[in-house]
Amino acid sequence: MNTQQLNGRLSQAQSRCKARGARLTRQRRQVLGVLLSSERPLGAYQILDALSQEQPGIAPPTVYRALEFLQQHGLIHKLESLHAYISCSHPDHTHPSQFLICTVCGDVTELEDPEIADSLDHAAAASGFEPIQDVVELKGHCAQCSGAES
Repeated sequence: MNTQQLNGRLSQAQSRCKARGARLTRQRRQVLGVLLSSERPLGAYQILDALSQEQPGIAPPTVYRALEFLQQHGLIHKLESLHAYISCSHPDHTHPSQFLICTVCGDVTELEDPEIADSLDHAAAASGFEPIQDVVELKGHCAQCSGAES
């Protein structure tokens, strides 16, 4: 992501937070900036390492609080199976998330497929199950790693 795109996404995040009556503080913005600049999901300590170059002494709780805030406002997602975070590809609205995670190269693709979400909601309701989280992670090989052509 180039600087102009990064600044645009950070401005979009600022506007979204303001519209919700929340503050995108400097530290929250920096955490989001690290995730937006990364081509791969990052763990909390990887984010901490990136930030500590500019902010020596930054503590893990600061990063975890920022990550929690960013998740609550739909700006990032936590990939449970990887214990890592990724910026949201569709931060302009709330949505259930599905991720395709390549176990070879580490590439992660975020999907926003309402049919998948509806199917899972229907299956859960039919069995009397009440979901508390609506993130689906599918691990496999991306087209490049599996040798398939796009």
